[in-house]
Amino acid sequence: MKKTKEIKSLKAVAKGKEPHRRHEEPHDLLTEHTHLSQNAVSAAPLPSEKENLGDRIRRAREMRGLTLKDLSSRTGIGIEVLQRVESNAMIPPLGELIKLGKAVEMKMGYFISPGVEKPMTVVRSECRPAISRHGKKRSEQYGYSYESLAAEKANRFMEPFLITMVPSSVTELSTHDGQEFIFVLEGEMRAQVRDQVEILKAGDAVYYDSSCPHLVKCAGEKPARILAVLYTGNK
Repeated sequence: MKKTKEIKSLKAVAKGKEPHRRHEEPHDLLTEHTHLSQNAVSAAPLPSEKENLGDRIRRAREMRGLTLKDLSSRTGIGIEVLQRVESNAMIPPLGELIKLGKAVEMKMGYFISPGVEKPMTVVRSECRPAISRHGKKRSEQYGYSYESLAAEKANRFMEPFLITMVPSSVTELSTHDGQEFIFVLEGEMRAQVRDQVEILKAGDAVYYDSSCPHLVKCAGEKPARILAVLYTGNK
């Protein structure tokens, strides 16, 4: 019986047909394969839409053969924080996601969603992926929670988000590669780039280099909603 199956399989190959294989979901590592060793590419498990953000970060780190100490050294993020992120105990702010993407030579979008290769994707208002949906209270220490507006598009060069800001005492400025564009939809926002500080109201917009020390946060005592588009510099 075993030999009969092998013969049938060989005949199928000879006729230009391959034996039936299990269908695999489309995937995209959002990085050029030339940056990876061939063994790493073939051995890496496929990204899953069911994975949490922390799972994808851990997968990317392990695929590069990096330890938590290595990743901490590359990003400046503490090992304890990285452990909490990878275990899905906390949601990192957007600036740290960009640094993590740079450290493992992957686009930030990989962590949000692998996406699919299509010329156009649509995200309906009721289907926006809330990145911090499993840790909204934890994310409030950064003063905001965010929803991705382009998670379905693979190989995207921009990352658009709908961000809800809440009053916060955060004062630390951050820096990372890329540029940011922000349009205020509701409420008021305080934007600081180096020593320049501006208060933006609904209808106002700001564009700045993320490589300059910057901080954006809710101004006043009421929440604010903004449209933010990040370009991380990854190609």
